[in-house]
Amino acid sequence: MWFGDWRATTDEIEGAVVGDDLCVDARTVATRCVTITAPPAEVFPWIRQMGFGRAGWYSYDWLDNLGRRSATVVHPEWQDVVAGSIVPGGPASFTAAVVDPPRAFVLQFGRPDGRMCFTLAYELRPHPAGTRLVTRMRTRIRVPGGFLVERGFLGPGDGLMVRRQLRTLAQRAGTASPSS
Repeated sequence: MWFGDWRATTDEIEGAVVGDDLCVDARTVATRCVTITAPPAEVFPWIRQMGFGRAGWYSYDWLDNLGRRSATVVHPEWQDVVAGSIVPGGPASFTAAVVDPPRAFVLQFGRPDGRMCFTLAYELRPHPAGTRLVTRMRTRIRVPGGFLVERGFLGPGDGLMVRRQLRTLAQRAGTASPSS
């Protein structure tokens, strides 16, 4: 899968990430990481303000933000997301399942017991260079052909978008270290 476990260490891939329990029977799991030269408290606001019509997703804006450029600064008016808040995603919205500043932010779509379960977790870990941002996507689609959608479309597409997102976050919130 493209960018399946992009820049993640074996320990990060095999270890737990906040939100893993929200989609326990996931069939597709991917861990992507980056090191950011800013402390978690300075990185978290960038993540908290994400969303369509808000700060954007810091990825390919022409695709996931209808051409609007993602935020280049932290906006205080978009720091109000708490657990249970709806985060607009474009055609569909996410629920902020976990908001634990400056440690963790988890977006969820669908329900653990429903036909679709999708989570995207952002765990900010203190690192000697600043922050190790560990993301984990977990998904399970219970419909005929769901596994093919997960592996053939959702996983690779998410990997491509999150890779760009992590690079942009590293640039805007700090500077990516050479080893990230």
